Amino acid sequence: MNDNLNRTARTVGVLYLVSNATFLIGAMVILEPYLSAADYLVQVSANSTQVILGALLEIINGVAYIGIAVLMFPILRQRFESMALGYVAFRIIEFVTQIAASVVPLLLVTLSEESVRAGAPGSQAVGELLLATRYWSYEMLYLVFCLSALMFYYMLYQTRLIPRFISVWGLIGATLVLANTVLEIFAIDLGTSIGMITGLPMLLNELFLGVWLIVKGFSPDAEIYDSAEASAKQA
Repeated sequence: MNDNLNRTARTVGVLYLVSNATFLIGAMVILEPYLSAADYLVQVSANSTQVILGALLEIINGVAYIGIAVLMFPILRQRFESMALGYVAFRIIEFVTQIAASVVPLLLVTLSEESVRAGAPGSQAVGELLLATRYWSYEMLYLVFCLSALMFYYMLYQTRLIPRFISVWGLIGATLVLANTVLEIFAIDLGTSIGMITGLPMLLNELFLGVWLIVKGFSPDAEIYDSAEASAKQA
């Protein structure tokens, strides 16, 4: 395994940690308490700096997983050109939906300031529409994320770039998130607790994968070429 691949592995590992940290802090820790409050317009107006920071962290999350896809594409395309291209395409779609979701808090900052300052009529209705836009953007994001993750971990499993138990763990985690997302799309809500439980394996997997790639890198016996290409290179 050459030095370039090892550098790529470490960079991808760092991006995985950055992606998850910015999402958890931006979306869950900062934004969720304000956007889920009954008086969310008042809360957003009073905490506009934090809301803007949370939205920016979400966007950094999106940039990080685009970076992962760009770095992994040249490696994965050696055996799975079409699937690797599909993986990158899904990541781009995921980024677009992330932007759509992250713009909402920024729009709410402007709306809330107008509402608090001038009592703008219809602010509540517009706010509810924006929150609905964010909700559905995230549902689509999770759906596309799961599809891209299933493709990604399948390719990792086949190439043995990482130990197969990590790939299987990722496939199971993505399937659980996908199932929960599909149920939510069709208005079958299993509750916040179940949603968190189904998402936990995927979160832990990505954190573990990030640390693994930083510390261990890609497996030295990875099979990144198909059998014909591998024979040609050995020859």
